[in-house]
Amino acid sequence: MTGFKTTGEKKMMFFSGRAHPELAEEVAQQLGVGVVPTKAFDFANGEIYVRYQESARGADCFVIQSHTAPINQWIMEQLIMIDALKRASARSITVIVPFYGYARQDKKHRGREPISARLVADLMKTAGAHRILTVDLHTDQIQGFFDGPVDHLFALPLLADYVGAKVDKDKLTIVSPDAGRVRVADRWCDRLGAPLAIVHKRRDKDVANQVTVHEVVGEVKGRVCVLVDDMIDTGGTICAAADALFAHGAEDVIVTATHGVLSGPAADRLKNSKVSEFVLTNTLPTPSELALDKITVLSIAPTIASAVREVFEDGSVTSLFDEQ
Repeated sequence: MTGFKTTGEKKMMFFSGRAHPELAEEVAQQLGVGVVPTKAFDFANGEIYVRYQESARGADCFVIQSHTAPINQWIMEQLIMIDALKRASARSITVIVPFYGYARQDKKHRGREPISARLVADLMKTAGAHRILTVDLHTDQIQGFFDGPVDHLFALPLLADYVGAKVDKDKLTIVSPDAGRVRVADRWCDRLGAPLAIVHKRRDKDVANQVTVHEVVGEVKGRVCVLVDDMIDTGGTICAAADALFAHGAEDVIVTATHGVLSGPAADRLKNSKVSEFVLTNTLPTPSELALDKITVLSIAPTIASAVREVFEDGSVTSLFDEQ
């Protein structure tokens, strides 16, 4: 399969960094193209070298790299790949970031803090990116950090349709793990026709060193609760929210998240949790130690491929999600 696709006078080329080649191959297969052969390696001191094996002159180039661990290495590799395409006279450069690194650092909570999500966007622009295509940003405001088009894709249809086909909808309650995710949870409710509940975290003023207690707002007793979040990192927050639901009489808890960061103690926490199933997408590679029966990974590749096709053919990415 060639590393490019032509439509009229336009030429698409698809490139991948080394962070998550399995997802890149899936997206390329959906598009009917090959991943452009690329020579990439690290020098002894950690510097990254990239050179493409095919000419990118005049092509609409799409560069996929998911910011998994070690996150700084893969961000830097993607920046170098963008720069290489700019200097190779690419017609346009679309950066595909299934998981956008530093997205949680999107505002200043205290003085003398950086806004690292904005810095990442600035670096991509400086490197030569014309457009960013990403999936389920931690906050919508990050779209405004990039001086150019940003296509914000959603995993909600993929995740919600999977859960809806598996569980009796009459027993479902959609649960937001905190106040910040209520808007997303509300969209789940609309899609599945289910009621909403919220896990509210607050400090226990009567107990020293007790960080939080969890209160559940909404009816969860005897219900199958679906906790919806954008990512699972160490698993502490989502597992504590699930425990609160069980304590309030939930019959079962299913956790869904777009991004399985799954760092540190996540493996043990997920394994030991009473949650019956964790449903993720493959925006990030799943560590081998987390190949558990209770973890289901759905492919985001068709969603990304559809968006790439719309961008290349000057169509509408928004139309892919109009029904939400």
